This record gives sequence, C-alpha cells and structure tokens, in this order.
Amino acid sequence: MKHSVLLVASIAALSLAGCKKAETPAGDVAASSAATDGAAVPAPAATANADQAFADTAAASDAFEIQTSQLAVSKAKSAKVKSFAEAMIKAHTQSTAKLKTAAASASPAITPQPQLTPMQQQTLEALTAQSGTAFEDAYKKAQTDGHQMTLDALKAYSADGAQPSLKTFATEMVPIVTGHLNMAKGL
Repeated sequence: MKHSVLLVASIAALSLAGCKKAETPAGDVAASSAATDGAAVPAPAATANADQAFADTAAASDAFEIQTSQLAVSKAKSAKVKSFAEAMIKAHTQSTAKLKTAAASASPAITPQPQLTPMQQQTLEALTAQSGTAFEDAYKKAQTDGHQMTLDALKAYSADGAQPSLKTFATEMVPIVTGHLNMAKGL
C-alpha cells in the first residue's frame, strides 16, 4: 500500500512538473492574469497541458505493461503468469491504438508520448535483472501497482478531463483496467 501511494504521488509530481515545463509564454501570461484576478478558471495552456499529461500517462502505462509483460512471457515459469502477460500485451496494444485515436480527435490534436516515468523504468530494470520466483513475485506486484495507478488516473480524467474524446477513452477503459487489476491481484 505504501508503495502504491508513493508511486501515485511520484506520477502526480512528474505530471505536474511536465505541465510546468510545457507552458508557453502565452500560458504564463494567462496563468498570471488569472492569479492576479483571483479567477479560478484554468488558463487554456494549463488545460491543454493537463490533457497532454493524461495522454502521456496513459501511453506510458501501456508501454510499461507491454514491456514488463514481454519480459514475463520469456522469463516466467508459471503458465498462469505467462497467460496473463500475453493477455496484457494484447489488451495494452489495443489500448494504445484507442488512445492514439482519441488523442488525434482532440482539439487541438494531441500526440501521446509513451516515455516511462523514472519509477516505471526502475521497475522494468529490476524485473530484467530477476529470474524464477523472485521475478514472478516482482512482476505480480508491478502489475498490481501499475494497474491501480492507471485506474486512478483514468477515473480522475473521466471525472474532470477537458477533452471529450479523451474523457470517453478514460471512461471506457475504467472497467477494463479494473478487470486487469483484479486479474493481477489473483495471480
């Protein structure tokens, strides 16, 4: 549980840091103006950055699930773990295609960047170095934690997201990712 909270907090911090880096001078002026006027309405650049951050988080999640599951297909001994991994590769490849379609339908269009977070990269590297039961246990934990984080991000965006196509994507993915999370917990 502690690890999940830390993981969620890390991704939130990275998303916020990414939003700050992507601000344009016009976004800075709008944000400054809103701050001085006391307005609670987000600046257009901030909204666009939040939409991009969500798309990037979803893309990174898919990439992480695919890469870790490819490792599991080759390294796991358990037929149950291998079967789950193959299902995750297929499901997250489909999710990536749906995300790209939803992001392209956004106005303005968004291009998801599937760059793994430092924590995802660290987990992937740790899995690469493990084998046997230790690998399977770590993979199960990574899948449970990763799907929980993704579910949290999807629920948040489906409730508060600004882009209709991405909101629809998030809403449609919630029950699918819930199912994946439950499967991961059952491994």
